[in-house]
Amino acid sequence: MNTPHPDHTAPAAQHTWTAADGLRLAATVHAPRGEDRRVDVLCLAGLTRNARDFAPLAETLAARGHRVVAMDYRGRGASQHAADWRSYSIEQEADDIDRGLATLDLTRFAVVGTSRGGIHGMLLGLRRREALAGLVLNDIGARIEAAGLGRIARAMGGEPAVRDWAAAAAHARAGLAAQFPRMDDADWERFAHQIYRETDTGPLLDHDPALSHTLDDTRKEATAPDLSPVFAGLAGLPVMVIRGALSDILARETVAEMAATHPGLATLTVPDEGHAPLLWDAASRDAIADFLAPLS
Repeated sequence: MNTPHPDHTAPAAQHTWTAADGLRLAATVHAPRGEDRRVDVLCLAGLTRNARDFAPLAETLAARGHRVVAMDYRGRGASQHAADWRSYSIEQEADDIDRGLATLDLTRFAVVGTSRGGIHGMLLGLRRREALAGLVLNDIGARIEAAGLGRIARAMGGEPAVRDWAAAAAHARAGLAAQFPRMDDADWERFAHQIYRETDTGPLLDHDPALSHTLDDTRKEATAPDLSPVFAGLAGLPVMVIRGALSDILARETVAEMAATHPGLATLTVPDEGHAPLLWDAASRDAIADFLAPLS
């Protein structure tokens, strides 16, 4: 793979706000560049992921005039961990997101949502339709494949400590090589820096280990929620679906069904990547930027 690192020159700053239960939450805000201002973009990550996943995309979008806000859910990245893992729920995260929208003055925006972030994006399309200009779903759709969800559930929890970045990269590779077969040593170390943070004792996964409990039921019986009613509620909204060609979460047949029921659906398949496409490559970033460009 060996994708070159983009030149992250977009000015970025951290913004914080307070959740209803007093938890401190954080987002990385990338300022737009140039004279042309385009619609704001809210980036929402996957279950255990954080704002760093969107740094390459934010560079592309900021260069085209978008303000990009990448939020960290509670228990991930720069946001505080919760005392009770039960608050790591879609409902609580939705309230956290809404409070962040208010403090960041996001009144009209598009969403780029990866996996769980795409679910939040679809839900925003229902409860804040007047604010949502468009939606990019990164490897998530109207139906989630139970086998892939089960794989993720089994992989979470009990992650071993790693002594250095090489070990962190090796651990990530061991778990995800089948999803990203073309990544080389440099790519895996780059990926490790997205999902781990530096500590005095070595790299540490940048999420609360208690998140694993949210998938306890899935480990017992791999079931997946039916999101088709939620997706159906997005009728008339500009939507783009990105699928990793090797994804075990979003099936090719599901994308075809979504296209049949949502006229004008934009689609992109990322070769040699599974769940979820990393959005490192210029082709994916440019496709997203081109989709967002006419939105207002």
